[in-house]
Amino acid sequence: MPEEVLFKTEEARTRSAIADRLVDAAEQIENGSVELDSPGDEYRVDVPEDTTFEVELERLTDSETGDQRYELEYEIRWTE
Repeated sequence: MPEEVLFKTEEARTRSAIADRLVDAAEQIENGSVELDSPGDEYRVDVPEDTTFEVELERLTDSETGDQRYELEYEIRWTE
């Protein structure tokens, strides 16, 4: 099944700003509808009662510098 990206945004934020955004997202999920917006882009999706929730923490190491980067991802999946 091909992937279709409906909305994507990435920006630098403080820990506090990220926490605030996650709290807002949690409230929207609990209410059953999530609104995503960024300058020039907007998307709304209904989240069903039963979903799959995945948490993933990755550590990636740059092969040239040895620098380590971490990615913490929260993912919610469902089938219509």
